[in-house]
Amino acid sequence: MSKGLEKEGYLVEKSKKLEEKIRVPVLFGHNGTINLAFEADAYSSEYHTVIEVEAGRAYTNYQFLKDFYEACMMHNVKYCCIAVRNIYRQSKDFEKVCNFFHTLYVSNRVQIPLEGILIIGY
Repeated sequence: MSKGLEKEGYLVEKSKKLEEKIRVPVLFGHNGTINLAFEADAYSSEYHTVIEVEAGRAYTNYQFLKDFYEACMMHNVKYCCIAVRNIYRQSKDFEKVCNFFHTLYVSNRVQIPLEGILIIGY
């Protein structure tokens, strides 16, 4: 998957080493220095998109909410894509995450600064 994303111009995390992580700015300080940045699995400044791929703890530990929150705070991000397992340890994670975002959208009680959210089940 990473080769295809890189071909499309995405920066993709290579490993957990600090220098190979993708850091997206959140807060800026004096002279444009970055005071706070969040890490992403993949990011495109051209497409204003951040991608997160969760291996198993997406729903159980509410990692999808952390991913969503961080995408909302990131500078120059309009779209958030979160990939979660269809089923993880007999839990229908994809369905549960989709239901959460459906409820958030239908209730219309929260202003979301993103133009789009894509949830992928795998």
